[in-house]
Amino acid sequence: MKRRAHARIPACDGAPASSSWRRARLCAIALLLIWPWPLQGQGERVAVLLNVQGIIGPAMADYVQRGMQAAEERQAPIVILRMDTPGGLDSAMREIIRGILASSVPVAVYVAPSGARAASAGTYILYASHIAAMAPATNLGAATPVQIGGFPGGDGDRGRPAGKEGDAEKEKKAPAAPNEGAMERKVINDAVAYIRGLAQMRGRNASWAERAVRDAASLSADDAFKQDVIDLVAATVGEILSKIDGRTVHILGQEKVLHTAKLDVVTIEPDWRTRLLSAITDPNIAYLLMLLGVYGLIFELANPGLILPGVLGAICLIVALYAFQLLPVDYAGLALILLGLTFMVAEVFVPSVGILGIGGVAAFAIGSVILFDTGIEGFEVALPLIGAISLLTLGFFGGVLGAALKARARPVVTGREELLHSIGEAMDDFEGMGRIHIHGEDWSARSQVMVKRGQKVRVTAIDGLRLDVEPLEEQ
Repeated sequence: MKRRAHARIPACDGAPASSSWRRARLCAIALLLIWPWPLQGQGERVAVLLNVQGIIGPAMADYVQRGMQAAEERQAPIVILRMDTPGGLDSAMREIIRGILASSVPVAVYVAPSGARAASAGTYILYASHIAAMAPATNLGAATPVQIGGFPGGDGDRGRPAGKEGDAEKEKKAPAAPNEGAMERKVINDAVAYIRGLAQMRGRNASWAERAVRDAASLSADDAFKQDVIDLVAATVGEILSKIDGRTVHILGQEKVLHTAKLDVVTIEPDWRTRLLSAITDPNIAYLLMLLGVYGLIFELANPGLILPGVLGAICLIVALYAFQLLPVDYAGLALILLGLTFMVAEVFVPSVGILGIGGVAAFAIGSVILFDTGIEGFEVALPLIGAISLLTLGFFGGVLGAALKARARPVVTGREELLHSIGEAMDDFEGMGRIHIHGEDWSARSQVMVKRGQKVRVTAIDGLRLDVEPLEEQ
């Protein structure tokens, strides 16, 4: 028994010569499996660079969070967000800030290149970063929040992009009516408290941060450095790494000294998932996907058995609903679009002389305009696209309505009704009951006056299988 048990245990040495090659291969495979190989990129001293360009939305938030996670897996000394943004959605901005605050890797926000800006949501993200830097000839600020869909319960400038020059002074001087702008003040106060908290955490100018929210104030790079809003002005990423080397930052309640001099920079580009998410969360793409989905399902229901329109329509509609779940959709606009489509479809089946169709197009156009009423630059459905689709839809249903009216105006060419007012020929002389030949058939006929053989007669009424006729000469 002992020999048998010993024979089952593989050994790397002392093996018989006949099986030595086989044993060597097994040992090599075992070493490869148990050897503590490092993860890809782990321990490399490289700075991770993420490009935050354009509107900050769900796709950008996903890209930044995944990039910071990759930097943590690499144990990178620092993550640099190179930013150029006009602003974005509050939800996406807060996701990025939560990722920065929870990151175990220092995060530097760098507003670049020259001519770039960190407006609105970009200002909040810059204040949340461990290191704030700007390139020459850049600016930040104008961080007043824009309430999506308007401020319920108040009058005046609801839903406008706040922060226009002079607005804050006018609001201070003019006494507010009861409940007037209550929701707007609530949103602004919340934003002020949020950015002041970030400023105090990072030891930056909290007073100017409040002005950026209340008065939509903006600063150039040099002025931001002088007013202690940012930590440094640098022309390149390499210059940032040189200037912050040896600086101490607070990360998750602990102090950490940065060692960033002469680091290589690795740029993480958006992957296919981020690009796909960016595409479907574009308001214009999401809008078109919704229309393709609805039209595909309508076409499938009108022509059962085609399958392809139904499959494509269902896929497009589900993707569009997923995008709407991520985007700030005004549900009144979505309801108007669906109501307009319902009216236009009903126009095909209900004789309303175009009232349902015209009303449907109007509801469709209005709903499309307010579907993404964000007030954020570049984050709405393009008006030319809305106009083109509304005109195409109006033309389509106008053509359907015109074809239906033409069909109703045409004379009946088949069936019982087609016999009325048709011309036939008497087959014999009769007054009262007789027979006529009409449309290639012989029919029983009845006439109140004398009809002669071969005389043309007109059908005036149908009674079962008998026709009432009158001679053409008498009429």
